[in-house]
Amino acid sequence: MALAYRRILLKLSGEALAGEHGVGLDFAVIDRLAEEICRVRGTGVELGLVVGGGNIIRGTTASKEGLDRVTADYMGMLSTVINALALQNILEHKGLDTRVMTAVRMESVAEPYIRRRAIRHFDKGRVVIFASGTGNPYFSTDSAAVLRALEIEAQVLLKATNVDGVYTGDPKKDPAATFLPELTFQEAIVNGYAVMDANAFGLCQANGLPIVVFNIQQPGAIQKILEGERVGTIVR
Repeated sequence: MALAYRRILLKLSGEALAGEHGVGLDFAVIDRLAEEICRVRGTGVELGLVVGGGNIIRGTTASKEGLDRVTADYMGMLSTVINALALQNILEHKGLDTRVMTAVRMESVAEPYIRRRAIRHFDKGRVVIFASGTGNPYFSTDSAAVLRALEIEAQVLLKATNVDGVYTGDPKKDPAATFLPELTFQEAIVNGYAVMDANAFGLCQANGLPIVVFNIQQPGAIQKILEGERVGTIVR
């Protein structure tokens, strides 16, 4: 099969792992996502994942409730490790060889992130799950996803959401919101479309890394993207 991309970085939010509950882990949802990831890996594509932690604790939200921002952000980083370990365990039960690499050192549960080691894992056919964001407070997991995608020389960043792509407004609140199948970086900036947070988006623009925003609830969506089909919104 001719693939549109040979190495991809998939950004999964913590909320995607929580399902309809919104918090915690919905293992039926994670199992379905794992099946999708297995099918994608079966095509031969090299796959890295960055997971968020908003289903457990979000640093920016916790800081607004009175926690010190730096402490809250580190708590958020630890929540991404919990999600990464859960995803790893289910993927390995399905026969995929995986590694969790974390930007915050905790050798008892995961490997420290080292770029050259991550590349070596890809060479050996492993799925690499990147946890702990960038390892620094004040940076989102969106920023971590872009950074890791650039470091591992991914050809595209796939941002999984619960909507079909980018709209002119919030489709859940504005019935007049229009779906946008394609955007330039400049159009997204000028019109203020919330593709990713500003730091992450600026990094994509500066380095020419395309983003595909798509609905992770749509079965086979990642496979279709790999085959070159137009799914969701592409920003480039």
